[in-house]
Amino acid sequence: MINRTTAPSITDAVSFNLSLKPCDRYTLDNQTPVYAIHAGAQDVVMIEWVFYAGNWYESKNIVAGTTNFLLKNGTAQRNAYSINEYFEFYGAYLNRSCYNETATITLHCLSKHLHELLPVVAEILTESIFPEAELAICKQNQKQRLEVNLKKCDFVANRLIDEYVFGFHHPYGKYTSTIDYDALQREEMAAFYEQFYKNGSCMVFAAGKLPADLGTQLNKVFGKLPLNSKPLPAIEYPLAPATEKKYRIINDAEGVQGAIRMAQSFFNRHHPDFPKVQVLNNIFGGFFGSRLMSNIREDKGYTYGIHSYLQNHIHHSAWMISTEAGRDVCEATITEVYKEMERLRNEPVDKEELDLVRNYMIGSLLGDLDGPFQIISRWKTYVLNGLDEQYFYNSIETIRTVSSEELQALAQTHLQPEHFYELVVV
Repeated sequence: MINRTTAPSITDAVSFNLSLKPCDRYTLDNQTPVYAIHAGAQDVVMIEWVFYAGNWYESKNIVAGTTNFLLKNGTAQRNAYSINEYFEFYGAYLNRSCYNETATITLHCLSKHLHELLPVVAEILTESIFPEAELAICKQNQKQRLEVNLKKCDFVANRLIDEYVFGFHHPYGKYTSTIDYDALQREEMAAFYEQFYKNGSCMVFAAGKLPADLGTQLNKVFGKLPLNSKPLPAIEYPLAPATEKKYRIINDAEGVQGAIRMAQSFFNRHHPDFPKVQVLNNIFGGFFGSRLMSNIREDKGYTYGIHSYLQNHIHHSAWMISTEAGRDVCEATITEVYKEMERLRNEPVDKEELDLVRNYMIGSLLGDLDGPFQIISRWKTYVLNGLDEQYFYNSIETIRTVSSEELQALAQTHLQPEHFYELVVV
């Protein structure tokens, strides 16, 4: 019996022996790779089909995102209502998302219903027809949503800062307009669907309490489809950053709050500095106890929250600082951000603060590995970025061992004010 009069011993998270659960790997008859994590106590499963069908591969703006959105809005056999009703009948949820390089279809369901649902997913991947009526509704809704969002300073700031860092014609930097929706044609979506979904490059990620015959089920339904039969087009986009570094934009003359974004382009995960910079970023602005929060929120009271992060892109990244502050203190907020950069450049991080951040980061990893869906999500990140499980263990070792001197040297290299774009939208 537990003796509740004695406090349990406290163990620092950095001393935990973390391990990444291995995933099963196999390929279907059409060379579609499958990555699977069998874990969990509940009879639920998640299957995710990942296609290289993001806006990186579109030749016209918003084609990739709209194609992905309308995948489940009608096939040759079912209309949108029938598709949604079918999945709801089995208590399942089918979602789709579009990103810069990839687009996904994600199924959550009870394990016992998987055999009933997989054929309908295959139907969506082979027989979607993008009805004109559904496209018209989508256009109208998206245009209305865009018009509302364009009145929000944070929405405008998020669009513009990416344009400044990457360039408007780069997939990471472009954004949509109502003109794009007006110009979108169903035939363009059908052609994109034919190339990047029906005959596209695909991989499958599965997690949960998986049926023993999952591989057989997947191969029976998807193994004969023309997936991965054609090479993915090799497309490169040069970075075209803006020449000016400081921007002040009035979006609402009567607004009392401004959106602040500061950013610089950065390396992707393959750069040797990336894991160490993640530690530096957490000290700088990556969690609630960071220096930016302590200074600008707790001490100055300029904002409810400020944070910095490295963007999650495959080809390039950006180091971003994001906050909203009172219109009258936006410039003062930027000044304080630069002061914190200067402190990191000039003063080594003391042991107590560094130990706090080490424990925070290891503790966050523990949370990220809590359950099969979280584990497969980490595996997906590694697979899509061309990494393996050794990256996980190397990252932990970096968190545990990176020194104050190394972090100061990184700050002197990367946290230089002249590297950052400044944007204030009020």
